[in-house]
Amino acid sequence: MVSTHPPETQDSAIKYLPKVSNNQPKISPNQQLLPLTAKVNSRDCLEIGGCDVTTLVQRFGSPLYILDEITLRTACSQYRDTFQHYYQGESQVLYASKAWSCVAVCAIAASEGLGIDVVSGGELYTALTAGVSPELIYFHGNNKSLAELVLALESGCTIVVDNWYELTTLVELATEKSLSGIPIMLRLTPGIECHTHEYIRTGHLDSKFGFDPNDLDQLFTFVNQQSVLNCIGLHAHIGSQIFERQPHRDLAGVMVQWLSKASEYGLSVTQLNVGGGLGIKYTESDDPPSIEDWAKPICEVVQEACTAAKLPLPKLLCEPGRSLIATACITAYTIGSSKVVPDIRTYVAVDGGMSDNPRPITYQSLYLSVVANRMSEPLTETVTVAGKHCESGDIVIKHAHLPKTEPGDVLVVIGTGAYNYSMASNYNRLPRPAAVIVANGEANLILQRETYQDLIGKDCLPERLKS
Repeated sequence: MVSTHPPETQDSAIKYLPKVSNNQPKISPNQQLLPLTAKVNSRDCLEIGGCDVTTLVQRFGSPLYILDEITLRTACSQYRDTFQHYYQGESQVLYASKAWSCVAVCAIAASEGLGIDVVSGGELYTALTAGVSPELIYFHGNNKSLAELVLALESGCTIVVDNWYELTTLVELATEKSLSGIPIMLRLTPGIECHTHEYIRTGHLDSKFGFDPNDLDQLFTFVNQQSVLNCIGLHAHIGSQIFERQPHRDLAGVMVQWLSKASEYGLSVTQLNVGGGLGIKYTESDDPPSIEDWAKPICEVVQEACTAAKLPLPKLLCEPGRSLIATACITAYTIGSSKVVPDIRTYVAVDGGMSDNPRPITYQSLYLSVVANRMSEPLTETVTVAGKHCESGDIVIKHAHLPKTEPGDVLVVIGTGAYNYSMASNYNRLPRPAAVIVANGEANLILQRETYQDLIGKDCLPERLKS
């Protein structure tokens, strides 16, 4: 196998294992590359949650999402405990389930005291099925359908109202159903820029999300006149995969100003949701702040601003997604064919790709990979990891530093818990992968692998086309 780009290092993949420094004994999962339980066993194979990854592939097949329960629970508890420690008022962490919505993940988040942020009727139904209390479910979205609004009203969750059309429609629905006191939050666009991908930057004024802050007077006046509504809070979100801390400090300050203004219009707003967006370490060069370093200044700014404005402390909410779940999961593939393009590159193909991880082709996202059955071997090759789909752009990793590989090796892509399964598709009619959760040497299915029968299960063949 020819390496056309010299690798940056001859180190082995062992360097990606979690590290604890003397200066920071508490590991923040979002600052690690591999899940917290990752280690190398005597067979030189990667273990997650006490389970050999190569054995999991033999048992469950590949591609395979492998979710480490300890890493997920650690991230949940760090968010929860940090807000409780630094914020003198009441706080509530919500899991932004669009990152990965399934019953098991929602159930784990809820068991750690987290609420759930949903953005569709399907995510709402999933959270309810997981046993999450409606009082801890917050329903977002810029174009909720009538059916979704009805489901939200029937469930009793809090509706985060995004725009005038939704607001007036909600008032009409509630009036028709003789409802009152419906808990809502108002999503506002703060106009705060941050350095992230254009597609996942939602706080700047030119965004499809949220009410324009120039409409505050009209908005607060209208909401105060609607007896069917109970505006309990304000919401804003500035983006995703953010490493900067200042934008969130700025956001917290702006939101307290909105809180003060709402009180002038007779609105009894008692909750502020500052969104999420903390980034994770996808590559060696990524340097995100820890969960504590992200949350602490937000707590401080809200408290300082409320004291200055002589306002009681609101219930403080945040809604992390990626930084809770991404590092907790890896995706295991089986290596198949390879192709050497002289003086250009070497392609190594795996048995998945853009249908189980569309982020590289959609966002040009970067990932790291390891060969699970060759963890201590030196990284002597630089290859392009290609997916199996009929698209030239189906490239999982453009420059992957790996040991010399062979067909049948198990290639692991790191940090795939967020926006992989949730954005997966059946492109080329590939069944979506299975997912397992691992802990204490035990692996359990949380998502079954789709079958070919599943693929055609919703197909309909008109009688005239039947032979």
